Amino acid sequence: MKKIGLIAGTGELPKAISSEARAQGYTVFAVALEPLADSTLSSYVDEITWVNVGKLGKIIDCLKGYHIHEALMAGKVPKSLLYKSKIVPDLRAVKFLFSLKNRSDDSILLALAKELEKEGIHLLNITSFSSNLTISQGVLTERSPTEDEWKDIAFGWKIAREIGRLDIGQTVVVKNQAVMAVEAIEGTDEAIKRGGKLAGKEAVVVKVSKPDQDMRFDVPVVGLDTLEAMIEVGARVLALEAEKCLILNKDKMIEESKKAGISIVGYSE
Repeated sequence: MKKIGLIAGTGELPKAISSEARAQGYTVFAVALEPLADSTLSSYVDEITWVNVGKLGKIIDCLKGYHIHEALMAGKVPKSLLYKSKIVPDLRAVKFLFSLKNRSDDSILLALAKELEKEGIHLLNITSFSSNLTISQGVLTERSPTEDEWKDIAFGWKIAREIGRLDIGQTVVVKNQAVMAVEAIEGTDEAIKRGGKLAGKEAVVVKVSKPDQDMRFDVPVVGLDTLEAMIEVGARVLALEAEKCLILNKDKMIEESKKAGISIVGYSE
């Protein structure tokens, strides 16, 4: 029996990843992070244990209890939990946080990968289980960007790549070659809402991977929530790095984009 562990955060990605892993013949043992993971995840995995996101020791113990040696991390774990949450970390989580050189995404995730490796648990690349989710180059939707919107995409691309290099975020919102919002700790959808309101409609959203993206975690993902945020503020274009970003519910995304007059583009330089 091929076994794989799944550490599941928010959103639809854990379900999509699990479905693909099972299709490849894996038995999926999930550790669902409370209060983040979707309540329906249990229908997509073979076994599941719900563990509070702050209990690092228990998360690792569960994986070891399942005799897991290979695992996947899928779904966002908002870093804002470190600052405004009432979640109480266990002793192992406290020691882990104090061991970090800083609290950037890369520092946290790389340190977590090492923590798991010490316990004999190797994190695999998400891309091995998400080939059907990768966005290809070109315009996916009926509507193509206008000439000015293409200029905004090219402009936003450079900014997004730079903030990715600095490990700030992966998304920018631009209009008329000016930056309306840069994604930080709040996440993509909130950055879109903030930037879209400042733009006063017709903003362009650009999302990229980091220049040295670790494909084991924090892979850029968009889904229906992203589209809803764009519709709320009247944004017109979603440009995603081709072959590096994942798109969930692709058919539904394209259908809803058509209704809203939004362009979705797979882009690379």
